[in-house]
Amino acid sequence: MIDTSEHIGAGGAAELRGIASVGCAVVDIAKVIDHYPEPNHLALIAEVALSTGGPALNMAVNLRQLGADYPVWFHGAVGDDEHGRFLLAECDRLGIDRTGLLTKPDVATSFTDVFLERHGGRRTMFFHPGANDAYTSVGAAIEQSGARILHTGSPGALKLMDTPIAGDETGWSRLLARAQAAGLHTNMELIDLDDGLTRTLVGPCLPHLSSIVINELEAGTLTGIHAPSPDADGPVDWVTLETMARRLVELGVSTLAVVHFPAGAVAAAPDGRTWRQGSVRLPSDRVRSAVGAGDAFAAGVIHGIHEGWAVPDCLRLAVASAAACVQEAHTSAGIKPVDTCLADADELGYRPTTA
Repeated sequence: MIDTSEHIGAGGAAELRGIASVGCAVVDIAKVIDHYPEPNHLALIAEVALSTGGPALNMAVNLRQLGADYPVWFHGAVGDDEHGRFLLAECDRLGIDRTGLLTKPDVATSFTDVFLERHGGRRTMFFHPGANDAYTSVGAAIEQSGARILHTGSPGALKLMDTPIAGDETGWSRLLARAQAAGLHTNMELIDLDDGLTRTLVGPCLPHLSSIVINELEAGTLTGIHAPSPDADGPVDWVTLETMARRLVELGVSTLAVVHFPAGAVAAAPDGRTWRQGSVRLPSDRVRSAVGAGDAFAAGVIHGIHEGWAVPDCLRLAVASAAACVQEAHTSAGIKPVDTCLADADELGYRPTTA
């Protein structure tokens, strides 16, 4: 049963249903290596695999992996090449509406070379924006789709969307403003950028966001409050992290600000309520790759919001989805249906949320 005192629902009319995700369309090329070599030295690539990537496309894929039975749309751009055809086929296989996924000639589909250390899980990523830079949401009538939620990701990876229109307004802020005016719940996810660029691109979007789901480093850049938490079992400054989430609300996020980190997550609402959730106590030897874990976490939050769940339930699914994700080398392959993710996480237990 949902505790209504903890309820944060998606905005919009009751008849709206489904999630439209707009932004990065990326092929992740995961290359498992035996070790990180010194410059000018050799490492062995033991495995190579393709998967979907990017916070926008991953949201759509992860929702389907979780078993979402509502409409899921994806809007973005790919090149007319083998990688583009792979992404189109994945959307079709998963039942993602790709009418808004445009094919651009004479440009490569965006890709990320992800090098994963077999033992230890360290990763290094090399990103090519490709067709993402040719995408703009102009003419994409997201607010007419019937979706309940608009998810966006990510500023800094799509040149036309990042380009100023008037003053500090960009394609991102204009799209979000349109969607909010039409009654959609709006959400944003980020990627790792230079601090100044993050503030420049994301700051104007905050007043048009119903929610935001980001990590503690990204939140620190936006708020000026810093509480790094790099170790899942290390000390966590929960109070400062809650202050960080509350500051995101003060900066304009209108419904829920969520900040995640290896040890768990915090959330804050405009009425002053805050929540804490510890991450799943997953044994380190079961972690294959952290690639996509943040996107898996975000999908748990957004699915819960769409379904009208209480915030604690959203956060619990988020950490369960992230824990499932990291057990596979591929970006989304480890994510299971909601009930399975939750049952597996409950069996392992959760980290404490006390200081």
